[in-house]
Amino acid sequence: MSETSKGWLDEARALFVRSFTGDTDLPVIASARGATITDVEGKDYLDFSSGQMCATLGHGHPRIVDAVRGAAERLAHLNSAMLAPDVIRLARRVTELLPAPLRRVLLLSTGGESTEAAIRMAKKATGKWEIVSLADGFHGSTGIALSSTFMPKRRGGQGPMMPGTHAIFAPNCYRCPLGETFPRCEVKCARVGFEMVDRQSVGELAAVIAEPIQAAAGNVEPPPGYLGVLRDLARERGMLFVLDEAQTGFGRLGDMWGFERDGAVPDIVAVSKTLGGGLPLAATITTDAIEGRAHDAGFWFYTSHLNEPLPAAVGLAVLDVIAEEKLVDAARDKGAYLKHGLLGLMKSFEVIGDVRGRGLLLGVDFVEDRVTKAPAETRAAAITRRCLERGVFLQTLRGHVWRVAPPLTITYPEIDRALAVIEDALTAVGGRAA
Repeated sequence: MSETSKGWLDEARALFVRSFTGDTDLPVIASARGATITDVEGKDYLDFSSGQMCATLGHGHPRIVDAVRGAAERLAHLNSAMLAPDVIRLARRVTELLPAPLRRVLLLSTGGESTEAAIRMAKKATGKWEIVSLADGFHGSTGIALSSTFMPKRRGGQGPMMPGTHAIFAPNCYRCPLGETFPRCEVKCARVGFEMVDRQSVGELAAVIAEPIQAAAGNVEPPPGYLGVLRDLARERGMLFVLDEAQTGFGRLGDMWGFERDGAVPDIVAVSKTLGGGLPLAATITTDAIEGRAHDAGFWFYTSHLNEPLPAAVGLAVLDVIAEEKLVDAARDKGAYLKHGLLGLMKSFEVIGDVRGRGLLLGVDFVEDRVTKAPAETRAAAITRRCLERGVFLQTLRGHVWRVAPPLTITYPEIDRALAVIEDALTAVGGRAA
C-alpha cells in the first residue's frame, strides 16, 4: 500500500462506518509534538483544534508521556470497585480547584458519560425527571445526553428521545433568535425560554444543563451575566443548575472555569476534554447534599473504566503542568493576542462576520454579507482548505464557523504564523476587502 494519506484513506473508506471519520479527506497523521501534527508524508500542520479539543497541553508533552509510561508499568487498570492512590489524589485535586460546595467526584472516561451521569444524578437528587437545555447545545451521544442535545442532525431518524426534555433559545447575540440586542434585551432568550417551559412542563422539572460557551454550536458565547440569570430562573423553579465544562474547564477561557465570569457556581459540573491531556478522562462533581440525596434515592453509575489509575495519573500531570506553566494566564494572554489578530483580519475581509469567544476558545463566523449574516459555507470550506494546504488545521462547525482552539502551550510565533496563513487564504479565496 502506498504510504500516502490518499493510500491510507482509500483503505479507511472501506473499513470505517461513515459517522465522523469514515468519509474524511483530511491527511492521515503519523506523529505530533506540541502544537504540530505531522502526516504520513512528512508534512507539518499547526493543530488549531488541540486534537478533538483534548490536547490541552499540546501533543506529546513530556510530563504526559512520563505519566503514561509510569502508570502503564505500575498500574493501568483495576476492578471498578477498587481504588488506587492516584485516583483518590486526582479527585482531591479537582475539588481543590472548585468552589467549596463542590466536593463529591465521579471519575469517568468521556464527556458523554459525565453529562449522562450529571443528568441522572440530578433526577435522582430531585426525584423529578424533566430536563431543560439550550438549543444548539451539545452534551454527548449517549441516550440521556443526546436527548438534551438540540441539534437536528444529531437527533433525526432515531425515534422518540427521552421524555421530558425541553429546549430554550440559544443565547446567540450575533444571530439572536428573538431579534433582540444585548443588554437592552435583559437576557430575554432565557426568560422567554423558561416561560415556554412553564407552559409545557408537567411539574417535574429537575435541572437545566448548559455550557459556558456553546462550542459545537459555532462557538456561541452567552452575554455577560447570562449564566447567573439561567441559574436564578432554575432555582426559582426548584431545579438544579448543571454546567457542562467539557470544552471550557481547566483554563481554556483564561479562567480556571467558564462559570467564573458570571459568578454562577453550578450544583453539578461535568468535565472531560481539558482534563485528560489527550487521554479519555472525565468527571462529574457535585455537593455533599446532592450526592447524599442521589445516593439515598439509589443513584448508580457504573462502567468498565470507572476510576482508572492510568488516566488518573495523566490527569494529575495535566493539573501540575497547568499550575507550573501558568497556563490559565497563558490562555488569557495568548487568547487576547490571537483574538486581536483575528479582529484585524475581520476589518480587512468582509467574509468574516464575527469573531467571538474568550481565551483560547474563539469562533470565526463566515458570512455572505454582514447585513443578512447568511452563512458563507462554500467560501468557508475553500478558506479552510487553503489553510490546510498551507499547514494550518482549523475545524469548521455548522459549515461556516471556525472553532479556533490551539493548545494552551501554543507559542506567539506559531500564532503569528497561523494568522499569516489565514490572511493568505482569505486573500486567495476572495474574502473581499472590507
